[in-house]
Amino acid sequence: MARTRVETRARARALQALYAWEMRGGEGNLEQVATQVWDDMSITPDERRVAGPLVRLVAQRQRELDDELADVTTNWRLERIGAIERCVLRLGAAELTVGETPPRVVIQEAVTLAERFGSSASAKFVNGVLDALARRMGRM
Repeated sequence: MARTRVETRARARALQALYAWEMRGGEGNLEQVATQVWDDMSITPDERRVAGPLVRLVAQRQRELDDELADVTTNWRLERIGAIERCVLRLGAAELTVGETPPRVVIQEAVTLAERFGSSASAKFVNGVLDALARRMGRM
């Protein structure tokens, strides 16, 4: 198996932390949940260095990110979307907000995560939503 890039692995780690937090009802400190999950999984410092700021951004701006996502998911209320998809969308929205990674890379990585942890239908949904969000943000 080809060795995956640290950024790709870090996105998966961030998603795992978001999902663990989501399974706890979105209650408590997201960053503490992330640290606990990453400690339990013995996540490397390199992966934490990349995943940490993304998790922190979601923790700090979740409502704002959710509002932006809700604006482009016209037929879907965010709370009706599956937990995996919701977490992948939040992660993608956070990374698009930072703006350091090209939007197409952010979207492709999110699609890959949705397919890996969800389904091909999840991947198509995530692709459409994040593409719309990137366009709305003027990033594409």
